[in-house]
Amino acid sequence: MKVLFISLGCDKNLVDSEHMSGILSNAGHEFTQDEMEADVIIINSCCFIHDAKEESIHTIFEMAVYKEHGNCKALVLAGCLAQRYYKEIKTEIPEIDICIGTTAIDEIARALDCFFEKKEKVQFIEDINKLSGVDAPRNLSTFGNSAYLKIAEGCDKHCTYCIIPKIRGSYRSVDMETLIKEAEGLAERGIKELILVAQETTMYGKDIYGEKSLHILLKKLARIEGIQWIRILYCYPEEIYDELIDTIAEEKKICHYLDIPIQHASDHILKRMGRKTDNRQLRDIIQKLRKKVPDIILRTTLITGFPGETAEDHEILMDFVNEMEFDRLGVFTYSMEENTAAADMPDQIEEELKVSRRNEIMELQQDIVFDISKRHIGKTYVAMIEGKISGEHAYLARTYMDAPGVDSNIFIITDEELMTGDFVKVKVTGTNDYDLIGEISNR
Repeated sequence: MKVLFISLGCDKNLVDSEHMSGILSNAGHEFTQDEMEADVIIINSCCFIHDAKEESIHTIFEMAVYKEHGNCKALVLAGCLAQRYYKEIKTEIPEIDICIGTTAIDEIARALDCFFEKKEKVQFIEDINKLSGVDAPRNLSTFGNSAYLKIAEGCDKHCTYCIIPKIRGSYRSVDMETLIKEAEGLAERGIKELILVAQETTMYGKDIYGEKSLHILLKKLARIEGIQWIRILYCYPEEIYDELIDTIAEEKKICHYLDIPIQHASDHILKRMGRKTDNRQLRDIIQKLRKKVPDIILRTTLITGFPGETAEDHEILMDFVNEMEFDRLGVFTYSMEENTAAADMPDQIEEELKVSRRNEIMELQQDIVFDISKRHIGKTYVAMIEGKISGEHAYLARTYMDAPGVDSNIFIITDEELMTGDFVKVKVTGTNDYDLIGEISNR
């Protein structure tokens, strides 16, 4: 059958979609991007925040149209929304024929077989704390020469605003042998940049090896021939440890880039969020990282409008952002999620005020980033070519400072013929808002 995949939400979800696609390939199915010709439409859904849930539901009804006006014979819902609401979906969204939970992705081919054999709706919802699909075949969907490597599943943090532990389970690391084998396979397929992801990468290995082992995994990955960059996302600040910092500083293939979601900087709000750090500890961690790895790029995410956030809390956060000068920063407004502790807290904030506070932070961050960008002028960096700009003597590229899809780019002006995946030295000659402009450097 011809299958159409729609992957929503985070990069961890994308990895699950790629594994499901690989399983279906092995089962003899083909793939299409045309909704009209698809026999099966699979939506790998997200419901982390309200907007993500709305997008998932909208996509379901948008794709359900092709059951009447296309070739679709089975509409499949996988991922977080399926796991969280499978009981309600069975009765309230009859358009869904197959429901696949977050730990049942390796059953995708069997689920299709069951549906078409029995001619009745099926649900595969399994133990939330099992690992699913980690060693399954995988069809890459990322552009260029980068790929995500999901090193763990689930989370044990239980932040008061977050539903993830209830739909993704407790923290489970994927063993190193499986990850090394997958990474070697990716390198053989031309992947040059590995991007390590999990709900939290810094706790890797604690559950299966008895101690944090991300630094050991990184050293093993760095030995793989063909891999030139290794990037780490989703590092909880309180779990960053000395051996990890030393490994980032010493191993040449590891990008001096760290994504540290801090969420806030007011002790009052951090405590209400159930976070494990306070303002002083955050400052100390950032100072240590910048001291040991002077050229490190730090990315973070924040939440505005958390229940009980006062004007003073907001000012503390603004001051922190101004002082820390994060290289990359994103801001979300607080989203009230059912069955979380924060949803029952008093002093919920009006949406208009949440947005206003988010906009203030983003305006401040814009000024910071524009200033940081100017500091790069005249410096030379290694960049990976992502593609040629149509009709221009220019290429789109990234340096170690930018993760694909979320950060900035560098535009390289040159008459040289370059290939996607090439690594070149680039001298920064200017800026264009968040992006850099450069030229090939021979020095």
